[in-house]
Amino acid sequence: MMTHRFIPALVAAAFSGDLLAEDNWAQFRGPTGRGHSVSTDVPTSWDESKIAWKADLKGSGQSSPVVWGDQIFLTGASEDGTERYVMSLSKKDGSLLWSETIASDSPEEIHKMNSRATPSCVTDGENVVAFFGPAGIHCFTTGGEKKWEVDLGVFAGSWGIAASPIIVDGKVIQNCDSMGVSRLVALNLEDGSEIWSTPREEKPRGGWSTPILIDTGERQELVLNGEFGVRGYDPESGKELWFCEGFNGRGAPVPDFHDGKLYVVNGKPGDTYCVKPGGSGDVTKTHRLWNSSRKGGRDLPSPVVVDGYLFISSMSGIVSCYDAETGDVFYTERLVEEGAVEVAAAPLVVNGLIYLQTVSGGDVAVIRPGKELDIVSVNSLGMKAKDEIFRATITPTAGQLLIRSGTTLYAIGE
Repeated sequence: MMTHRFIPALVAAAFSGDLLAEDNWAQFRGPTGRGHSVSTDVPTSWDESKIAWKADLKGSGQSSPVVWGDQIFLTGASEDGTERYVMSLSKKDGSLLWSETIASDSPEEIHKMNSRATPSCVTDGENVVAFFGPAGIHCFTTGGEKKWEVDLGVFAGSWGIAASPIIVDGKVIQNCDSMGVSRLVALNLEDGSEIWSTPREEKPRGGWSTPILIDTGERQELVLNGEFGVRGYDPESGKELWFCEGFNGRGAPVPDFHDGKLYVVNGKPGDTYCVKPGGSGDVTKTHRLWNSSRKGGRDLPSPVVVDGYLFISSMSGIVSCYDAETGDVFYTERLVEEGAVEVAAAPLVVNGLIYLQTVSGGDVAVIRPGKELDIVSVNSLGMKAKDEIFRATITPTAGQLLIRSGTTLYAIGE
């Protein structure tokens, strides 16, 4: 296929495959927590005419759509942060099924790129859990009845939080990094009681990265990026198993896991690196397989590995592709030939293609991984979305894509 460059254009709609997408996209970035979908039927090209429906959301936020059955779960916050909202919408038409309000007496400071409703919900089909940092973590039934809430601390600092909860074997796992006391905590899903709490040394920055659960072949591990590097934990006890030092701070991007190896990006400028999990103690010298130069500036989007290619986008829209086995660089190019775009959301991988969304206006480039930059399509939500800000990740569901701006949810596809 001929290589395109990312230009503002509307592209005719095209659909592929006839299999249904995941019935449930139950947590931030889906079943694996890494943004990889088994769908084959979501759109690869669209324009404004392919918006099936759109819904105005209560408050504003950056949490990503979470789906179970016919329900979509999202969060929002009032402008001053004194109210937080947990919402359930109908997947059929975006209508509001229920909404619950959580009061916050002491709203936290946030960075201008963050919101007070950035962590995504997690659900097991019976419970839905939402985390609001100093405004607590809250559990509802999927019908909207409150089950419990827990105060997890003050979360010191001016950056705000972004780490989403996950559910593992009846435990809600939450990253509680901040500029003050930091820890990784597990709560009982049924009543919110604490099961374990493990201190973390990530105090210089806030808590933005979400843990993922991986299987090394010998054991399961919780893997969590952070200010100083990436760490592995025992999901049953919370014990820290290993640590691999990074090349710079922030540690916001979620690592990808492919072919038994972890692929990690720092956040601040610095080498990307590959780690073999399953070690013990400081494994920086023994389990870091390779590191490779990053020249795109700050990294907020997470890395993804597809068909042996490691793909990373910087915040400034400079995309790079590496050999996942060796770290050799195939290319580093701008998505836009002239000017720049901002990219914040982690990419979505569907059918071997990478969906990468811009912050301003929510245009999405669909990219085929390879040794050269190959942009399959560039897709727009139309002029009415041009003034909206998009930092949530894209959710695939039943042949559609759910795309969230700060205040609006869009469903794309038939």
